[in-house]
Amino acid sequence: MSSSQGIAPLVRKMARRDTLSAVEREVLTGLLGPERAVKAGAVLVAPGDRPTYSTFLVNGFTARFSVTAAGGRQLTEINVAGDFIDLHSMLMRQMDHGVVALEDSVVAFAQHTDLRRLTEQHPHLGRLLWLETVIDGAIHRQWLVTMGQQDAASRLAHLVCELYRRLEAAGLASDGQLKIPMTQADLGDVLGLTPIHVNRVLMELRREGLIEWKGAQVTIPDWDRLAKFAEFDPTYLRLQSDTV
Repeated sequence: MSSSQGIAPLVRKMARRDTLSAVEREVLTGLLGPERAVKAGAVLVAPGDRPTYSTFLVNGFTARFSVTAAGGRQLTEINVAGDFIDLHSMLMRQMDHGVVALEDSVVAFAQHTDLRRLTEQHPHLGRLLWLETVIDGAIHRQWLVTMGQQDAASRLAHLVCELYRRLEAAGLASDGQLKIPMTQADLGDVLGLTPIHVNRVLMELRREGLIEWKGAQVTIPDWDRLAKFAEFDPTYLRLQSDTV
């Protein structure tokens, strides 16, 4: 896959929020180093790491995670193709969480020195990348709200709605069809549920005709019904044109 193809999902997302010049598209294309395949379960970033680069997800699914002293794991955000999984590491220096691949994935790296140069020489593009980290924060806030205020079924429905809109923006989902390569244990670590409880919730959503879920393939028969059930408002994802 060429650099331009690898960066394409990010370009599509950015173009929904603001206009990208030909020069800015070229700068993004030249930002990434060689692609690298990683296996499902591989830890791409470990808590305590001090990376000198930010990792871009070319293809696949990854998740940010934190682990308690007792060994419990909480997934705090899902990353899809077109996401920088740790763009904030350019400023954080030492990571306070990890990133794990949820399926076989492909990544590429952007050196922090190159990212700093980009922000200095192309300030508009720098602001768009900054917006990516701001949206990360908005996703975290929304997950806190759903965890604290919604029941298990509507929490899972909300997650499906969010992933659909994010994948759609990257050109990777359409017509109510999306791929969610997550086990019931993974979903439980997002939603704060046991795998058994996740299975019951999935059965409830299927029974109500809100989703169809076979393997990793998910179908949304009626978007409006699912979004209403989930109380989903995509404003926090900033997928509309908004000059920065």
